[in-house]
Parts: sequence; structure tokens; C-alpha cells
Amino acid sequence: MQVDQVLLDDLYRSRLMSLRQKAEEIKLSKSGSVEVLRARLIQYQILTDTDLSWDGIQSMPHKQIGEVLKIFGIKSSGSHKERRQRLWLHLNFDSRRMTIERLAELDRDKLHVMCQHLELPLTGNRTILMGRVAGVLTSQFNAWGRIKRSLRRNGIPNVTNNLNDISELNEQIISVEIPNLNLRQDVEINIASSAALEDAHDSLLMGFENSDFTTQGDILTIQARIEDLDRMISTIIRSHEGFWGEKESDLLLRLATRRGWPLSNDKVREKLVLVATNIAEIKGAKMKSSTEIDLSDSGTIDRVRNKLSKIDNLLAERKKS
Repeated sequence: MQVDQVLLDDLYRSRLMSLRQKAEEIKLSKSGSVEVLRARLIQYQILTDTDLSWDGIQSMPHKQIGEVLKIFGIKSSGSHKERRQRLWLHLNFDSRRMTIERLAELDRDKLHVMCQHLELPLTGNRTILMGRVAGVLTSQFNAWGRIKRSLRRNGIPNVTNNLNDISELNEQIISVEIPNLNLRQDVEINIASSAALEDAHDSLLMGFENSDFTTQGDILTIQARIEDLDRMISTIIRSHEGFWGEKESDLLLRLATRRGWPLSNDKVREKLVLVATNIAEIKGAKMKSSTEIDLSDSGTIDRVRNKLSKIDNLLAERKKS
């Protein structure tokens, strides 16, 4: 695909005021954030002959839509459907505003339209539609809405070269934090079935409609990461000799918090622990009661003995009186 790389390089490097001036010169709307405006200018100045309507995106071949994504400076890999979803989101929304938390503010009709354009099933109530859109936003996280930092700083390395020369700059690498746990491979972990994960989805949504918007957004964020939750639970069970209890639940909450999960709300934390415990039980973990005492700790034994001694003394005093 032949494009004006000199102009494209300039759009990559330009700041908000410069982009607004460029938009004003060609009588284009200059509203929106810097990235929204940049995408609009690329659409109308660089890809003038490309149909970027929803129907046009649907008709694009796999290779062409990858090239278009590269021109916009965003992630270009993925399946054909993922590419179509990413391009539509990039052209129609501000990634800073279209978040999972904001979905809770949309009514069913708007969610229905989003599902239609994201090629998702259209059946179900508002909550179900919201969960589907949240799943796409999670899978496309950081893949749209902002051009690569290297392009914003340095532009195209050599604007006289073909567009293929910048393809490597447009691939996004997402680092995933892996907890440093001492895994025990001798502990057999059952794989949670898809039905079990669907049950986990449903459990998270119990009482959803009665929650405030912030809580709803937090729950939807976690619901969209249920497969990550499943893997974290397996990791913890292996590292704790196949057991699951209060200590393991606390570890899960700490790991999830470190990964940026929204767990400041006690109600959300309780839901997550409940769902995680159910998944752990399905996986065959040996469940530990919250009332169990770890007697391997000498300090614990001393405290128990001290309390028993006080009780004996109290009973003896009552008998004397």
C-alpha cells in the first residue's frame, strides 16, 4: 500500500496543537484527544482512498487490514476478526474513555450496537451484552487508541523507504508478570472445564444490577479475566502442596492486586475469593477450613496453651466462689 510517508511521519511526531492546526486547515473537526485527532488526520489525509466504514472494514482482506493498522501505528497482528475489531475501536472511540468501567454507564441499546460492530452475539440482557464487550476490551487492551511510543518519538526511521520498513516497530510486546513461586510438579491439578468457568462468570454477576457503577465496572473487569484467574489458582495450588484455604485466598488477592485488578472494594474481593474457592475445589484442591490452626508454629501452640490455662483458672475461681 503506497502512502505519503513524509506526511505520515509528520503526523506521528506532531503534538496536539499542531494536529489541531492541521485539522483546521483542511476543515476537519479538531475535537478529541491527541490520539483521536491523529487517527482522524491519518484517516482523511493518508488513507483517503480507503473505505474505513464498518462495511468497508468488513470487506478488507486479512493482509490489507494489517497494513492499515500499521499505518495507524497500532498493533497489527492477530486473527482477521481481532484486526477488524481493533480497527473499528481505534476509529470510533477514545481508548482513555472507552474502558470496562465506562461500560456500566451504557444502556442496552448502545451495548447492542457495540456488540453488532464487534461481531459478537446480540442475544441476552444488558449484563450479558456488557460482559461480551468487556471481553473484547480486555483482549484488545493497549492494542489500539495510541500509536507506538517509538513512532511518536522518532517517527518513521527512514521516510524514503517502503512502509514495510516500519512493520517491526508496530508490533506490541506485552510483558506478563509471573509470580516467583516454588512450584510442585507432583501435585495433580484438574483442569477447570469451560462449564465451570461459565459458572464462575455467572457467580460474579450475582446481584450485579444492585451494585453501583464503579462496582459493576470492577466486576466486569474481573469477569473478562476469568481464564487468568483459573491459571493463577492452579499455580497457587501447586505451590501449596495441593491445598486451598484462607492463606491461599490472601495470596491470590495480593497477586491479582499486583497485576492491576480492581480489588479496592470489599464486595468485589469477597466475590473473587468465593469464585476462586469454587474453582479450586473443582480442580481437586484439598480444602482447608478457615478455623484450622497451623500447629507447626510453636508460637501458635504457646498462644493456645496460654488461652486454655486462662480458661482453667477462670473455671477454678468460679468453683471456689
